[in-house]
Amino acid sequence: MPELPEVEVTRLSFAARIAGARVLSVRLGKPLRWPLGCAAGSLAGRRVQEVGRRGKYLLLRLDEGWLLLHLGMSGSLLFESGLPAPGTHDHFDLVTDRGVLRLHDPRRFGAVVHVPSLDDPRAVRLLAGLGVEPLEPGFDPAGFHRALQKRRAGIKQVLMAGDIVVGVGNIYASESLFLAGIRPTVRADRIGRTRAARLHAAIVDVLSRALAAGGSTLRDFSSADGQTGHFQLDAMVYGRAGQPCRRCGTPIRLLRQGQRSTFYCPACQKP
Repeated sequence: MPELPEVEVTRLSFAARIAGARVLSVRLGKPLRWPLGCAAGSLAGRRVQEVGRRGKYLLLRLDEGWLLLHLGMSGSLLFESGLPAPGTHDHFDLVTDRGVLRLHDPRRFGAVVHVPSLDDPRAVRLLAGLGVEPLEPGFDPAGFHRALQKRRAGIKQVLMAGDIVVGVGNIYASESLFLAGIRPTVRADRIGRTRAARLHAAIVDVLSRALAAGGSTLRDFSSADGQTGHFQLDAMVYGRAGQPCRRCGTPIRLLRQGQRSTFYCPACQKP
């Protein structure tokens, strides 16, 4: 599933190129997770002002209204001129005078939703429950620790919930917990101030490095200009079950938490 680094890499790969573009038409394929929310033809003539991001949502501000895009489990965007005819898994084309923004999503858990403003109930429902952005100043160690004290679930599940801090999905939660030396099953409310500060620093470090590496390409992720990520090549624990820890040599273990795979080193990560 594309996580925060992949979504931000995607945004950076086309935001400047599409800013100011005029929408010529919209093509819809098979239904996505939620309906578009307006007649496709009504978007013709609108101009794209800018592309922002909130958590894993891309926010296309138009001169009238917004488009909220989510890549779901397997989605990716491509923005190019002269794209071939859409294929079976191409479910949304925003045709502009600068190129076509195409959503490719084999599993169709992604979404494109039009709202007149970010105060619209549909936008509020999708965005209001998101936590702080981990790479912005609002993510501070003290506030992070206070939020953890209110949760009794395992720390990895708390990180992935997204209502304390957004975008720390499966890959980056595993990597951050390794860097902080914290076992993924530790209850969040039992993490003291010092360990919380280490985890806070680890989250910022891991996400920053992932962003610089173009994200992670595990199956078919690529940015809107067709580039793949390579952070997964440097992963310390994720996807390495049974292999020796790069730090101490102990075999990496795999467990299931909330139907997701969790990878950790039993020697380097303390309960």
